[in-house]
Amino acid sequence: MDTEDVTLRRRLLRMGVAIFFSYLSVAVALPVVSMHVGGTLGLANWLGGLAVGVAFVSTILSRGYAGYFADARSPKGCAMWGLLLYMAAAGICLLSSGDWLPGSLSYALLLCGRLVLGVGESMALVGMTSWHISLIGPRHSGRILSAVGMAMYGAFAVGGPLGLEVYERHGFGTLMCLSLLLPLLGGSLLLGVRDAAAQRNAATEKSFLWVVRVIWRQGAVVCLQGVGFAVLGAFISLHFKSRGWPHAGWGLTCFGSGFVLCRLLFGALPDKIGGVRLASCSLAVELLGQSLLWLGTDVSTALAGALLTGLGCSMVFPAMGVEVVRRVPPELRGTAFGGFAAFQDVAYAFSAPVAGWLADAHGYPVVFLMGALAAALGLTITICMRNEAARY
Repeated sequence: MDTEDVTLRRRLLRMGVAIFFSYLSVAVALPVVSMHVGGTLGLANWLGGLAVGVAFVSTILSRGYAGYFADARSPKGCAMWGLLLYMAAAGICLLSSGDWLPGSLSYALLLCGRLVLGVGESMALVGMTSWHISLIGPRHSGRILSAVGMAMYGAFAVGGPLGLEVYERHGFGTLMCLSLLLPLLGGSLLLGVRDAAAQRNAATEKSFLWVVRVIWRQGAVVCLQGVGFAVLGAFISLHFKSRGWPHAGWGLTCFGSGFVLCRLLFGALPDKIGGVRLASCSLAVELLGQSLLWLGTDVSTALAGALLTGLGCSMVFPAMGVEVVRRVPPELRGTAFGGFAAFQDVAYAFSAPVAGWLADAHGYPVVFLMGALAAALGLTITICMRNEAARY
């Protein structure tokens, strides 16, 4: 292993660990917010769902600004502001947990905190990604995006059980104190890392909509891939229970295992073989996995479908991210990545509500048909992209 590769691995490890600890601030709260709203505050379940989903909305709306900040001012500054907003969001949610406040005011403060959290997520992840692509080099963008994804999903895997444990033992206020401190730990690992120079200026100015028009197909593929992940995460446990199958929790375990394993084994592939080719293969695997979940009549088939869905979903984001980096000039990478990530946010924000409506009307298997159709459409788009590239 040469010196350059050792240095690259160290930088990726440092970035991944920093994102892991910082994103735990988001992950520990995710399964708890709706429980807190319905249990402690005594409000309706749909208000709990709103408190969870509103963070996705503010993330979508702030992606463009986060990209502009990273390109025009400072990618490191963008990331650090995002971590500060994580802390501010936790502080606001901590205030909302006070027993002296009426329930309506507590809920309003909680919504404010969740909105701030969504903006923080935009700033932190767009800044972190743009910063490290500039420092490490765009030729390694696939490995960078793979490391970002592993850190985030690792935080979800650890943060969910940790958040529930802290909430049940010590309450929502203690959980928000933990959420406030975690970004400090992540940020401290990166304070000594040099910033990358901002490259955007009036001479290179392009609107956010112009960037979206350049990358919309890559974004659409990521959005369609995200449908399968969203419906599986929301409904696989309910699907198992409705069939009377055991091991309902193993579905998510199989998905997560496949996702992380694929990132570990194939994280460098987008840079080596190109994003379009890899995304086509990945979406075909996701399509097979969703189809097994839709048509499966036993536990083994359903678990195999969850595993294949995780394997298929894993590499689509870094694969298409490599194509985005290649299609835009360096001074617009942050803006392009912000717009690109917003497509995935849309899938996560709206797929579960639509799938829930379908499940109420037609049963749980139909939600996986929805995921399969989305994967098939994404595969069709990537095939068209490959054919276009072959003609030129």
